[in-house]
Amino acid sequence: ANIERFGLDEYLRSPRLACLPPQGYLEMVGLMNGATVVLTDSGGVQEETTALGVPCLTLRENTERPITVAQGTNTLVGRDIAALHGLVDAILAGGGKRGRRPELWDGRTAGRIAGHLAQWLRAPRTARVTA
Repeated sequence: ANIERFGLDEYLRSPRLACLPPQGYLEMVGLMNGATVVLTDSGGVQEETTALGVPCLTLRENTERPITVAQGTNTLVGRDIAALHGLVDAILAGGGKRGRRPELWDGRTAGRIAGHLAQWLRAPRTARVTA
């Protein structure tokens, strides 16, 4: 309804766009992984694109995931349409921010947590009590 309300329906008829129904998590990650650039307002997508190494343009003025901007592939664009066009053009031309995967974003978090828990559980009971 909002697409029609704001007169955006004509853009969806472009052969360059594919309008899909809602996707599951794994399907969405697969789509992001194959993308050249992702436009979003979602914090989770900012994290996923950084982990995947895919440039991400966030259409917000701020983010609760600042590491994705400082180290990752995310750029805050806000509502600046001219900046958005310039960034998309740069990325499609082979440029754009590539960033890097932040430290400890290696997919091994569960193992580190299990190791810490095992060490804590093996410790003498008095050593486990904290003030």
